[in-house]
Formats: sequence, structure tokens, C-alpha cells
Amino acid sequence: MKIYVTMKSVSRRKDYLNRKEFVLKSTPQSLRQLITEIIALNVEQLNEKKLEKPFLHFLTNEEIVIQSSTGKVGFDTKYNENKSDEQEAVNTAIQAFRDGLFKVFLNEKEQEALDIPLLLQDGDEVVFIRLTMLTGRMW
Repeated sequence: MKIYVTMKSVSRRKDYLNRKEFVLKSTPQSLRQLITEIIALNVEQLNEKKLEKPFLHFLTNEEIVIQSSTGKVGFDTKYNENKSDEQEAVNTAIQAFRDGLFKVFLNEKEQEALDIPLLLQDGDEVVFIRLTMLTGRMW
């Protein structure tokens, strides 16, 4: 099953959306299963990334221009040798959803419950919006 996931952080100053195609192994029946599947794919991708220790690493002007359009310029290098734990990452994401740290929209309709049946079809648009907590005083 192929879906399109768009991620947006409310805290970003630029109005940049990152739309990515995901090919899921199965059809998720609930939001909990969808989050689990996407986290599993991301952890797998992160764990497969090679640990790089280049002798001399540099960015070309073209790479800097492309990366600056996203708001972050970096070497995309993994420095940590430890592998991520998939179950721990899933538990953290589920807890973050329960705590209201991000919202999930399926075809522009907010998904508010983790275990209500989800009618996900091939080619659907899923949007994750990370919310930023503001600090301040009440008086």
C-alpha cells in the first residue's frame, strides 16, 4: 500500500512542508497501527544508514542551495553507533500522540483516537503536525 505523508512543524519559520511517499507492508486498521508502521520504516531506514567517518567532507554550492531551501544545511552524517530500538520508538510516538505533541490528519480530517477503525486507501494523504509548547506567564 502506498501513502503520502506530509510532515510540518508549527515551530518552523518557513512555510516548508516535506511530502514523502511511504510503501506500507500491510493496510493499517487503526491510527495506532499506522503510527507503528511508519515508525518501524523510519527506524529501519535510520539503522541501515552507514556510520560515516570521512577524512574530509565538504558540501558543494549546489548541495548548500538545495539544503538551505529546507531550512537546514548539514552533512547528513550519522555519528552515533547505537542502533535505535523500534519498540521504544513506537512507544514514545504513541505516548507523544496521547500527550498532544502532534496531530494526525487523514485526507484533511483530524484523527483523534488511536484505536478507532481507520479507512486508509492506496494513495491517501496523511499529515503529521508537530505542536510546539509555548512558555509564558499567566499574569
